[in-house]
Amino acid sequence: MNKFLKTRRDFLRTSAMGASALGTVPMFLGQTFAELNKDASDSAVQPESGKEGRILVVLQMAGGNDGLNTLVPYTDDAYHKARPKIGKSAKNVLKLNDQVGLNDQLPFMHSLHEEGQLAVVQGVGYPNPNRSHFVSTSVWETSDIKNRSNTGWLGRYFDNDCSGADPTVGVSLKKTQPESFGALKNPGISLSTPELYRWIHGGGDEDLAEEFFADLNSPHEATGSSIEELGKAGGLVGESNIAFLERVAMNARVSSEKILSLASKYKSKVLYSGTPISRSLNLVSRMIAGGLPTRVYYVSHGGFDTHQGQEGRHGQLLSQLDDALKSFFTDLKQQGNDERVTLMTFSEFGRRVGENASAGTDHGKGSCLFVAGKPVKGGLYGEYPSLTDLDKGDLKYKVDFRSVYTTVIDDWMEGSAKPVVGGDFEKLGFFA
Repeated sequence: MNKFLKTRRDFLRTSAMGASALGTVPMFLGQTFAELNKDASDSAVQPESGKEGRILVVLQMAGGNDGLNTLVPYTDDAYHKARPKIGKSAKNVLKLNDQVGLNDQLPFMHSLHEEGQLAVVQGVGYPNPNRSHFVSTSVWETSDIKNRSNTGWLGRYFDNDCSGADPTVGVSLKKTQPESFGALKNPGISLSTPELYRWIHGGGDEDLAEEFFADLNSPHEATGSSIEELGKAGGLVGESNIAFLERVAMNARVSSEKILSLASKYKSKVLYSGTPISRSLNLVSRMIAGGLPTRVYYVSHGGFDTHQGQEGRHGQLLSQLDDALKSFFTDLKQQGNDERVTLMTFSEFGRRVGENASAGTDHGKGSCLFVAGKPVKGGLYGEYPSLTDLDKGDLKYKVDFRSVYTTVIDDWMEGSAKPVVGGDFEKLGFFA
């Protein structure tokens, strides 16, 4: 069996679909275009204008953000002892209280805190944490600490609480489909930019990927197994492989055209910088202004794997984030959409307490995250972990990340969190 066609989870992890703007429509799409296009337009249950629904923006800080130098325990002697080179002094933090402050590269986020619109969740993690980028990201994306789920937490939200929704219920601007979008019914749309109507695979041999897509378009048994036989042998779960691929690819084509049309109509008066995260949030703001009926947007800001020379690089990344958020929230306010949008950050893990010999930090465990926006009840949530009572050199988590998800799903997205996160978790109260 072709290694690219194994499970829905593998498929969603490694690829996002759209149709080619430059080439011909694949045969199986051409044969079903009219029917699928009709289904896509008739199935939406949300208002086409999208002007009333609540919106969640998920911002991934990819690579393992150093929570200790983001939310700095500036009065803790153990912190300064563990980080003689890269530690932040009291004069280089933006104080939140007498113990902790934000990195001085986050002035806008500090202003949000002062306005009561930034929830800072301390010591976030999960039981038996893993220091692998891939494994830990998967845990966060699936909300499954045993890493066995075939769907993502946002995909389950789409399936359970957005039944019959427009394919643009979720829009990701990552280069690959986020595992959190994995769904049995509607995995949302993933596009690196809406202009790129094409298959995007997440790694591996490109020739094999092209062979896989060629097999899908062939009526013959190019790999010795028909599509139906591949399904019986353990292909995509639920509907047939070909039906699932047809539906998602067509949704991507139809929705991409819609996105491009809506986004092009809005001309922001706010200046965004040219960094990737600013460009992504600029595009999200244009989609929101255009009335796209999307509930969840997903963007990524990478580079946080700071094993060496961390101080300058980490500060630069945080500054880029802060600048992008300032433009984004200013834009939303000018649109009159600021009361509709909440943004949540996450990173797969934090960094170790002690700096390494390369003036960097290695993979750790507990960290912090932020929930921002006008609807948020700002403040510090959770307890800052001890810097002396450690787990093999790492912070012990205090807040299970699934409590954050539960709060967001129940109290902001007006869904049912239990089937999304896989259990009952205490809510944190950062929504009024």
